[in-house]
Amino acid sequence: MASLRHELRIAAAADVVWDIIKDPKAIPDWFPGVESCTVEGTTRVLKTKNGMEIPEKILAVDPILRRFAYRITAPLYTFHLGTIDVIALGTNDTLCVYSTTAEPDALALIIAGATAEALEEIKRHAEMSK
Repeated sequence: MASLRHELRIAAAADVVWDIIKDPKAIPDWFPGVESCTVEGTTRVLKTKNGMEIPEKILAVDPILRRFAYRITAPLYTFHLGTIDVIALGTNDTLCVYSTTAEPDALALIIAGATAEALEEIKRHAEMSK
């Protein structure tokens, strides 16, 4: 099982960053390659730009911890856990941490590259909306 983590400091308030991440339907705005998604209860299905559908189970949307956690339930994975943590460092200084644990290991590496790009998009959106 492989675990990877990317973190990025963002010059915006933690609540601004959290507002971008907390809505499960907003992922096409900031995750690369995701064209659209549907959400029903705790199930989210992403549709990629190449037409692939990726089912996920939303595990937590915690406004106190500012943590979004999910797992991909597609049969390619024997295990997956993704978490995004938003940590206030100061008034307009936030650390955003995106962690991925997956099995098989190769799939964790593929997702990890996309999560690094996602953090850059989150940063861009947050810093524009200050």
